[in-house]
Amino acid sequence: MNIFAHIKPIARYSKVSYYSLVLNDNSVSLFEDFVAVQTESNKSKLNHILSWIKIIGIKYGAQPHHFRSEAAIADTSALPPKGVRREPAYIEKGKKANNMLRLYTFRLNENVVFLFNGALKTSRYAQDCPNVSPHFDLANKLTAAIQAALEEKEIRWIEDFTQIEFEQDFKLEL
Repeated sequence: MNIFAHIKPIARYSKVSYYSLVLNDNSVSLFEDFVAVQTESNKSKLNHILSWIKIIGIKYGAQPHHFRSEAAIADTSALPPKGVRREPAYIEKGKKANNMLRLYTFRLNENVVFLFNGALKTSRYAQDCPNVSPHFDLANKLTAAIQAALEEKEIRWIEDFTQIEFEQDFKLEL
């Protein structure tokens, strides 16, 4: 079965525009689904990731070191970045701790990021984790499809490379 996706703008900050994808006939994007699910099960971990999204968008821009590489077949990455001491830090039981919640992303450049879905990582490698492996696999496939759509000019950069544009009825096909 083919998967079709359309692009949905999520948020625009001074330094980063965030987008997500809505698959098939769903009404919510992958990122919105991630937020809804994690609000119920991992609210403090989710808030840590949302803090990173906001601070990257407002203060830093989407620098590569703010993302962890999760590439398998494409340039997929994830949040939060590596480093327990990095601010904003995740606090658990009064101490800085590793946040094992993963949000898979595709950083197109310093100004444009796609936000996908994710889950709580319970094993060393994403491919081995029953929670994140489906999100990891899908994010890598979506990243490859977005890269191809950019090469084919189905998704285009605006002049200053701070946003993308595409036809209203554009659908990404996997």
